[in-house]
Amino acid sequence: MKANCWTGRNTVEVTDVPDPRILNSRDAIVRITSTAICGSDLHLYDGYVPTMKKGDVLGHEFMGEVVETGPGVSNLRAGDRVVVPFPIACGNCGACAREQYSLCENSNPNAGMAEKLMGHSPAAIFGYSHMLGGFAGGQAEYARVPFADVGPIKIENDLPDERLLFLSDIFPTGFMGAEMCEIKPGDTIAVWGAGPVGQFAIASAFLLGAERVIAIDRFRYRLDMARDKGGAEVINYEETDVQEALREMTAGRGPDACIDAVGMEAHHANPAVHAYDRAKQATRLETERPHALREAITACRNGGIVSVIGVYGGVMDKFPIGSLMNRSITLRAGQCHVHRYMRPLLDRIESGAIDPGYVISHRLPLSEAPAGYEMFKHKQDECTKVVLTP
Repeated sequence: MKANCWTGRNTVEVTDVPDPRILNSRDAIVRITSTAICGSDLHLYDGYVPTMKKGDVLGHEFMGEVVETGPGVSNLRAGDRVVVPFPIACGNCGACAREQYSLCENSNPNAGMAEKLMGHSPAAIFGYSHMLGGFAGGQAEYARVPFADVGPIKIENDLPDERLLFLSDIFPTGFMGAEMCEIKPGDTIAVWGAGPVGQFAIASAFLLGAERVIAIDRFRYRLDMARDKGGAEVINYEETDVQEALREMTAGRGPDACIDAVGMEAHHANPAVHAYDRAKQATRLETERPHALREAITACRNGGIVSVIGVYGGVMDKFPIGSLMNRSITLRAGQCHVHRYMRPLLDRIESGAIDPGYVISHRLPLSEAPAGYEMFKHKQDECTKVVLTP
């Protein structure tokens, strides 16, 4: 089959790889009908996530049609249409029992690798390094889905893929980011990053009752989407001092909660500040450029919440622990427990409360995945989200 494979830093290649096959009784084989390039895929592309190997199949946002199941899968059969969550979860361990599916204790066969960096291992993730399982991803014609009796959600409507695909990751991720803010009526929420996850965090904050949402980014077309589609107020941090603007917009208090939807490759308007972290990241003296997170913490109101859904990989420099501790800021973070949110968010899509397809800017065949990665990375042609069709 054809698959998009990591071949080195800043290079991917669509090539022939062996077809997946059933290896475990709880496996399913899915023929991919739609897949996408995620912002966190760029961290792999840029070489900032360790334990990638040449030839690894990328992609963790995908959906398709079941073509084969193992004998332990009784809830799915060939021909079923499914969306597959990006974390791989067994459904039986203590973490899964708490609905903390991205922390599954059984799905990562390489848990020891993750423990060396993180202390304990999170769940395995499709197409996201050997440290997180080494499972082939979904930017391919077919994918093996472990624990298929727990993960994929069966689609029983005729809605197009584009309205459903993002149940695999970015819609639940944005929703969880907003949910962690414990939003109350009248709250003001600030969101750093107006990429696809940030867009869904904005939409979700309003769905959960926020009165105001403020989006912070530097790309005009993304800010326009946040304002025109999401209803947010916007700040371009290259034109406006974010801290001063947020104080002015909130009568000096700061936002009630702040969402970091950026992660490890943040940009800063001050060239000197940006160069400092970029140099430390490039020389592996730190693994992150934490501009957005630092700013979210110091901008948040006293006693507020900072919700982190942007992906971080290891360690960062100059973390503002003094601000966090002395001002009673609550820090909440996590890879999304996607399984928990798929059904209720599918219900919202089916009811017409939201159409997640609005974030898509480009549609390409799988064969053009390398061009899609370059376009998405460099924000060419106002690229917001790339969907690939095998």
